[in-house]
Amino acid sequence: MKLELKLFATLRPYLKGTCEDGTLEVPDNTTVADVIELLKLPEEQVRLIFVNGRHADRDRELCAGDRLGIFPPVGGG
Repeated sequence: MKLELKLFATLRPYLKGTCEDGTLEVPDNTTVADVIELLKLPEEQVRLIFVNGRHADRDRELCAGDRLGIFPPVGGG
């Protein structure tokens, strides 16, 4: 199944060679955690997860056409 994927800030480089066009092909029953592992994202760098614009957990099972956004820790002042 195909997903729309966006990685933000310091996570963007992990898209290179995998899904630079913003789509990712994954098997059915894939979870957010599976995508994190597939892309080899550093666990401590995955802070916020959104699926279809709503906050989601790592165990969320994804469906075809879902929009997955992953954000690193964000600092500011």
